[in-house]
Amino acid sequence: MSERFIVTKEHRRFTEFADSVRRGHTIGLCFGAAGVGKTVSARRYAHWDKAHDLLADWGPRSEDDVKVYAALAKSRTVLYTPGVLTTPRLLRDDLNLAISRTNICIQEHVEAAAVSRRTKNYIQLIIVDESERLSPTALELLRDRYDRDNIAVILIGMPGLEKQFSHYPQFYSRVGFAHHYRALGNDELLFVLQRHWRALGKTLDPDDFTDAQAIAAIARVTRGNFRLLERLFPQIERVLKINELQTITNDVVEAAQSTLVIGVT
Repeated sequence: MSERFIVTKEHRRFTEFADSVRRGHTIGLCFGAAGVGKTVSARRYAHWDKAHDLLADWGPRSEDDVKVYAALAKSRTVLYTPGVLTTPRLLRDDLNLAISRTNICIQEHVEAAAVSRRTKNYIQLIIVDESERLSPTALELLRDRYDRDNIAVILIGMPGLEKQFSHYPQFYSRVGFAHHYRALGNDELLFVLQRHWRALGKTLDPDDFTDAQAIAAIARVTRGNFRLLERLFPQIERVLKINELQTITNDVVEAAQSTLVIGVT
């Protein structure tokens, strides 16, 4: 995932938002439609694609792990996604485990030559994805951790998240920032499409009538939704290969769309 990552304006805005929450030691809410890129940006910010396997499969260390230590030391962030049936106790235990292991990794980087092995707390930010799944008790647990440990918190979810949490005044009164993560605008959509065209060995020319039609078809199908773009292009490549075509046309886009259960609400 990290090799194909495209830095969009929305990702930069998310990074600025997360930095502000972390520096301000506050609580932030990030909301946006499904598939616009919230989770991808959060994983990128926390370097979670690099760190997840090491933190989940806790075992013998290797020389390559130093890269993970450095990445976690840079982000000082833990990313957590509660399950559908996650209880407050499980949330507490899972967070404690993730924070403890991440702290050990960071300490390996910042205090490699230290004699003391007492683990400190280096975590400055907890990001909780799919936060609509949190019960009122789980929210209270996060608020208590925020108050006691001075660790900033970002909750990520769907539009309406800010209204949902407004019903919990003890928690909501501590919210310092809210960020609306939006779909790709026209200019950014064109930029992303140029990357996809290039990955297929082709050049996108918006002034070419055929390319312009294809762009319009993709915009109509995806409405700038990043996840739908990522799902659509493998099918476009498949249609090109099966039919031995060299050009991405409106018909190719429609054929690719027909193979997916695709739509934006």
